[in-house]
Amino acid sequence: MRAITYTRFGDAKDVLSLEDIATPDPGPGEVRVRLHSSGVNPSDIRARAGGRPGVTEPPFPKIIPHSDGAGVIDSVGAGTDPSRLGERVWIWNGQWQRAFGTAAEYICLPAAQAVPLPDTVSFEEGAVLGIPGVTAFHTVLSGGSVAGKTLLVSGGAGTVAHLAIQIAVASGATVLATARGEAGFAEARAAGASAVFDYRDDHLADAVLEETKGRPIDRIIEVEFGQNVETNTKIIAERGTIVAYGSARDMTPTLPFYPLMFKAVTIELALIYLLTPSERAAVNANIQAFLKGNKLDMRISHVLPLEQCAEAHELIASGNRTGSVVLKI
Repeated sequence: MRAITYTRFGDAKDVLSLEDIATPDPGPGEVRVRLHSSGVNPSDIRARAGGRPGVTEPPFPKIIPHSDGAGVIDSVGAGTDPSRLGERVWIWNGQWQRAFGTAAEYICLPAAQAVPLPDTVSFEEGAVLGIPGVTAFHTVLSGGSVAGKTLLVSGGAGTVAHLAIQIAVASGATVLATARGEAGFAEARAAGASAVFDYRDDHLADAVLEETKGRPIDRIIEVEFGQNVETNTKIIAERGTIVAYGSARDMTPTLPFYPLMFKAVTIELALIYLLTPSERAAVNANIQAFLKGNKLDMRISHVLPLEQCAEAHELIASGNRTGSVVLKI
């Protein structure tokens, strides 16, 4: 099968190679998916570049990148329901703690990690569900219903945030967002945010509370925890929740502990690779319901062929996109 591989950390154009390797066979409890698409995420770029804290060399001799993808089950291993043959599916954790991910023609993985994909959803859209989709659903709904609550979604033009806004609005929440520039504001509003604020505003907390007429925010979905913790502390409600799924600009944040404690704020650090089985089941059920109801706009800015994987990585790294980047296989 054709696959993108790398054996060392470095720039995408220097370390990513297209090669032919043996097509895998599914083991017990596994399915093999003939992949039609592979989603490219910032975490894939950090992994390939050696940007994960404490990781100094690749964890496997040869790696096929990417955890997200979609395709059709074409083979099943022992103990796997044969009725799944021919099923359209999307993939989660395809390359989490595994050597071979979705930047290839085939992947074998536990049957539970291949989730049915409705016929109304394209394979390219399916490749957005694994990391961005699951992160958005988990961060918005992990605490239960958000109906009647006020949420703030940080970085509202980003892929996860764009989905999170839609999910929260469809779930009955009032949603505010932060963004930058006219295009970013327009993206957040298009997703359903009722008000959008410039995250560079030195008086952001005041602007948010003016918009809410002084009512604090019940839940904050945060992509830059360290950078925004002071602002979030000012606007979060008593017993509110800050759900952080990133802090790239400040990886060792200092917390205003007592202001947070005297509001009894819950800080949830969301790493969707490590969801419990019950959390995973809840997320997947919500995703299926939204897909069947055609409630999600999964923006895709670039679809590139497999052999242009390095260009896809460079697009993600540059930030020069307005949606997800997907490889067509």
